[in-house]
Amino acid sequence: MLIEVFKSKIHRVRVTESDLNYIGSITIDEDLIEAAGLIVGERVYIVNVNNGERFDTYIIKGKRKSGDICLNGPAARKVHKGDIIIIIAYAQMTPEEAKNFQPKIVFPDEATNLLT
Repeated sequence: MLIEVFKSKIHRVRVTESDLNYIGSITIDEDLIEAAGLIVGERVYIVNVNNGERFDTYIIKGKRKSGDICLNGPAARKVHKGDIIIIIAYAQMTPEEAKNFQPKIVFPDEATNLLT
């Protein structure tokens, strides 16, 4: 049996852009992707601290050291530029694997979205 376990989180980043006319997804600064152990194309859950919206999408790579956090496509309707969001990923694993698994949590600078 597999269970779904919290894998990684980018905690409290500021939305830098929302682009309704894009196919879809979330653009994330490549440094943040790597620090959180995420993978381009991976499904992530977005929690908007400002309005309580919760939804899922997939990752596309943003420019390294840019601080880019851009919601694209229909997800752009669920955020506004300047909103604070939390990006969460889960993984499926056996209960035995989950007992020893340590999630990665990243706390970027909330004003710049850069790692300090």
